[in-house]
Amino acid sequence: MYKKIEREWAGRTLAIEIDKVAKQADGAVLVHYGETVVLVTAVANREPKEGIDFFPLLANYVEMTYAAGRIPGGFFKREGRPTDREILSSRLIDRGIRPLFPKGFRNDTQVVATVLSSDRQNDPSILGIIGASTALQISDIPFEGPLAGVKVGRIDKAFIINPTTEELTRSDLDLIVSGNRQGVVMVEGGGSIVDEGVMLEAIFYGYEALKPILDLQDELKADCGKEKRPYTSLAEGGPLWEEVKGWVKPLLTAAFGISHKIERRDKIQEIYQEAAERFGGAEGESAPVVRKACEDADRELVRSPIFQEKKRMDGRGLADIRPISCEVGLLPRTHGSALFTRGETQVMAVTTFGTSEDEKKVESLLGEAFYKTFMLHYNFPPFSVGEVSFLRSPSRREVGHGFLAERALLPLLPSAEEFPYTIRLVSEVLESNGSSSMATVCGGCLSLMDAGVPIKAPVAGIAMGLMKGADQVAILTDIAGDEDHHGDMDFKVAGTAEGITALQMDVKIPGLSKEIMGQALRQAREARLAVLDVMTKTLEKPRAELSKHAPRIVTIQINPDRIRDVVGPLGKNIRSIIERTGCKIDIEDTGAIKIASSSPEAIEEAIALVKGCSQEAEIGEVYMGKVKKIMDFGAFVEIMPGVEGLVHISQLARERVAKVTDVLKVGDEIQVKVLEIDGNGKIRLSRRALLVEEGSGGSGGHERDKRRNAR
Repeated sequence: MYKKIEREWAGRTLAIEIDKVAKQADGAVLVHYGETVVLVTAVANREPKEGIDFFPLLANYVEMTYAAGRIPGGFFKREGRPTDREILSSRLIDRGIRPLFPKGFRNDTQVVATVLSSDRQNDPSILGIIGASTALQISDIPFEGPLAGVKVGRIDKAFIINPTTEELTRSDLDLIVSGNRQGVVMVEGGGSIVDEGVMLEAIFYGYEALKPILDLQDELKADCGKEKRPYTSLAEGGPLWEEVKGWVKPLLTAAFGISHKIERRDKIQEIYQEAAERFGGAEGESAPVVRKACEDADRELVRSPIFQEKKRMDGRGLADIRPISCEVGLLPRTHGSALFTRGETQVMAVTTFGTSEDEKKVESLLGEAFYKTFMLHYNFPPFSVGEVSFLRSPSRREVGHGFLAERALLPLLPSAEEFPYTIRLVSEVLESNGSSSMATVCGGCLSLMDAGVPIKAPVAGIAMGLMKGADQVAILTDIAGDEDHHGDMDFKVAGTAEGITALQMDVKIPGLSKEIMGQALRQAREARLAVLDVMTKTLEKPRAELSKHAPRIVTIQINPDRIRDVVGPLGKNIRSIIERTGCKIDIEDTGAIKIASSSPEAIEEAIALVKGCSQEAEIGEVYMGKVKKIMDFGAFVEIMPGVEGLVHISQLARERVAKVTDVLKVGDEIQVKVLEIDGNGKIRLSRRALLVEEGSGGSGGHERDKRRNAR
């Protein structure tokens, strides 16, 4: 049954249509906001996926270029591999809805959000979150919604709901919040060094603003929602379940005493395999139940000491940070490098400088193309966790972690005027046992400082966890991999000593309260300050000098009208300068010319050549010029590349000259003085003025010029 429902939301109309398009999907909605339209569909297979004990969810966000009235670039002229923005938006949808599916649901499920129209002002990823929840709500797919998403900005210390693209350019905060009736489910965003208190208020300002959208979805479900289908989950409890747990717990307890992650992991897997063979065969029908019982015992052994003894599996207290070590300048030929190790997580960060031709062009439906001068690439090779797999293009996880670390560091970078380099920072995760993304922030900051980037302040990051029982709450600082796996929250916070620059939160429980999030932020700040203290003891501030292998960039300014002279016909002049000096040269329309090279001598030579091409004549100055053309009334002399002036016949010598060719010929080099530059830029030159000043005769001056030319 077709239905359309509308609400005024943050000064614009939000409309949701159902049963209009994509009717063969289990759930489909069209979400309108302004002139942005997103189609979201949800489909789940009828039968559970055999042999697994997890929920197989796939969320895809797709931006069609026709939505913004454009044709894709490239040879094929169609959309290709997902862009970083599409990957990040897909993750936003996934992270919000995933914890709201019932435990034990194992049917392959796919949610697809397709941007059909973009007004370039309203973020379609927010509509994707709302549409995903609505499509699942009205479908027969088991889902414990509703969920809604909202964007929060802040201009002049006032919060704004769903800021437009233009408003975001003036905002010191860019935050996306997803929530349900129980509380906040997902947070992603950052700011320009925002105080913890302000960030907490922003999150829950957004949470209050999304509540009407929850009401809207409930109304649609009541009117048009399908009855939820039954599903088969893995059996929990019963004699077999309890027997497996009773047998496996002592073995797992002993395994947890192994301090090294890989050895502990291998021992635990050995125990799991033995349990599977002992209680039903590795490939038997009961194998998934046996494995699930082992994991449940594993989970209890990780969580129980935290609640009962306030002690974690590695012996740390709840707020303790694992040992940290830092090293900088470890790679001799790179422009900057650092090694950051925290417990069994280790990241090597490498900084490389380039020029404006190395900038990354980014096209988006939300506006015109722009160029990035800072790029952070995060690599997570399989050896970092002791595994073997193919090396492929970056995964969604790698893109997401890299973006989070980039967002954390970006507000602290100098402006292009202060530091005219394109910067690429690569994070190589060498070991991983908990929050390699926050280690990337710390290692990346040290690498930038080692490279000599004048950042405004050091940045560090920490990952917080949560264990929530029936009547107990434990917030963990610097969570390890097992605590992340068995915990209820992954809350990453990065920033300076003054405030937050980036944060990301996901939960596995229905939602978080303001009190819990506030405590987590306060605990994260204490940990961040402790990490910063270790980092600054290694390198207190950015190096004063760049690496000798890094390019130097010198900017000179010329008259924009002279750019054509520097470039030359078909680029002849600029190519000649580049080939001669080996420098990279970037010319801007404003007349700013950036010259880059690791050799100071090459830069000086390039500057001289550029100035030679762009130099402008000045009245009263004397130049050595070359005769280019002889006319009856005088000679045209080139006093600098592309700049000619006229020496009238009366200005060739002290005495009267009958014919120009009596004293000059094409190719002669003579000294001339600039007498006048008229309003049209025409230059009047004189040789006679110099001869008079020297007190010498015309013929003597002519002979001197000839001797100079002969030499």
